Amino acid sequence: MKMKALAFLMAVILSAAVTGCGSAAPRNPDPVETAPVQEEALEEVKAEEIVNESTEEMEEAPEKEAAEGGSQEEESAAEETTDNAEEETMKMTIGGTKVNVAWENNDSVRALMDLCREKPLTVEMSMYGGFEQVGSLGRRLPSNDTYTTTASGDIVLYSSNQIVVFYGSNSWEYTRLGHITDKDQAGMSGLLSGGDVTITISMEE
Repeated sequence: MKMKALAFLMAVILSAAVTGCGSAAPRNPDPVETAPVQEEALEEVKAEEIVNESTEEMEEAPEKEAAEGGSQEEESAAEETTDNAEEETMKMTIGGTKVNVAWENNDSVRALMDLCREKPLTVEMSMYGGFEQVGSLGRRLPSNDTYTTTASGDIVLYSSNQIVVFYGSNSWEYTRLGHITDKDQAGMSGLLSGGDVTITISMEE
């Protein structure tokens, strides 16, 4: 009996030992090497972003070129228009003496330019009032008469069909055409106060 009891006790102890060994917590598995995987994923994302940015730049490039091209064409057209405006102007001579005129920018002056574009316009002038010479243009031009006090050297349109050049001053309703810039009052008086004169207006490039 003692032997059986001892054997039984040994069996119980052995069984408990085996059970304890089986239920023991397993060893921690080797740590997963995640760092290299994460680095590869980040590199792939960065590469994809670079590709997307390059694609967007390629798509925007033609639009930018078109816009820049349009701006350059507009600037060139504006410069050409300015150059033409600077090149095309009118000159005036009074009794054979050329004078410098600063012409107004209005419809009357543009119509006068059209009038003398094909050939010079010659106007027979007559003295009037001791301060001006006036002559007929032979046709009516657009006008925008306002009450004006003139000065020596002023050129105006009167009654839509007469050109007036002053060597004195007068107040009336006129449309301004321009002003002679290289003659003072004495110079204008010398050109206009000695008798009737002929003026010629022509295009000058």
